[in-house]
Amino acid sequence: MNLFSRFFGNTTQNLNVNQVREWQTAAKKPLLIDVRQPEEFREGHIPGSKLIPLGELNHRLKDLPKDREIVCICRSGNRSGAAVRKLVSAGFKSYNMRGGMKAWQRAGLPLKKGLL
Repeated sequence: MNLFSRFFGNTTQNLNVNQVREWQTAAKKPLLIDVRQPEEFREGHIPGSKLIPLGELNHRLKDLPKDREIVCICRSGNRSGAAVRKLVSAGFKSYNMRGGMKAWQRAGLPLKKGLL
């Protein structure tokens, strides 16, 4: 446990790719936010995910529903972890997809290409 976590707690809750995939089929689906850059998103993203690059997240908070759980996604889990911390501090219920798109692809889960 690092010094920050010891004093402030670990504010990032992680889900693995199988948990995210299972949650997508639940009655109340989470909002999937991909915080990568548009060119990364275009190469392959989780179907149904919404692109909001990490650098734009602060400006887009007002557009996000506070009554819905949010799962943040990036390439490996680092940027999405930062996004989760921002969202949690702004009052959102948010989770990090551990391992990011690299883990999603390794698991052979579905991808969509393009921006839409």
